[in-house]
Amino acid sequence: MPDPTRRTVVCGLLAGLVAPVSLAACSSSTDTPPATPPASTGGGGTAGGGGTPLAKLADVPVGGGTIVNGGPGKVLLVRPTENEVRGFDPVCPHAGVTVSAPSGSTITCPGHGSVFNASNGDVQKGPATTGLTPVAVKINGDSIVTA
Repeated sequence: MPDPTRRTVVCGLLAGLVAPVSLAACSSSTDTPPATPPASTGGGGTAGGGGTPLAKLADVPVGGGTIVNGGPGKVLLVRPTENEVRGFDPVCPHAGVTVSAPSGSTITCPGHGSVFNASNGDVQKGPATTGLTPVAVKINGDSIVTA
């Protein structure tokens, strides 16, 4: 057998160094269960046990709404009544354009003119054929948080 070249030696060394790391990372050993986060006790950046804070309740007018950047990404918050808040993904299901904040009782997509009910996100006028995707939110004290 001929003497190995420098390239063969270097490649062999690299393979020997990388393979154990790759195999350890891909291991499916059941000796140690995967880490799971502790159960929520209301602390750790949440508003009184309620999830990720999105906005102050006072920032969303009754009968109106606003788009906020929150834990799950952008969220359209609407406030149909004093004690009710709903959340929606603000991306129009027709063409992926971000809808406008509510005006009166409707939400309009500036891309192609789809109109949605501001209270429940249902489509009222196409070209969209489905309503806005709900995002679970709730009122927690003076804040709106993910539910």
